[in-house]
Amino acid sequence: MARVTINQEECISCGTCWSECPEFFEENDNRVSQVVEKYRIGGNPAEGEVPPELEKCVKSAAEGCPVEAIKVE
Repeated sequence: MARVTINQEECISCGTCWSECPEFFEENDNRVSQVVEKYRIGGNPAEGEVPPELEKCVKSAAEGCPVEAIKVE
């Protein structure tokens, strides 16, 4: 299972990730990207585990991030 880390300090709130893959990414109250609660690791909104059915969507969203704030491993 792939793991995602979002560098929230680098996030510029462009909306690409939550537009591209709203099943996994969402905007928080500060307009910064975070992982939806269902997929968070240890309750951390900046880390998540990607289920196989969302891998393509998550990778596409990460590739679309203009500041490369999303890492998929």
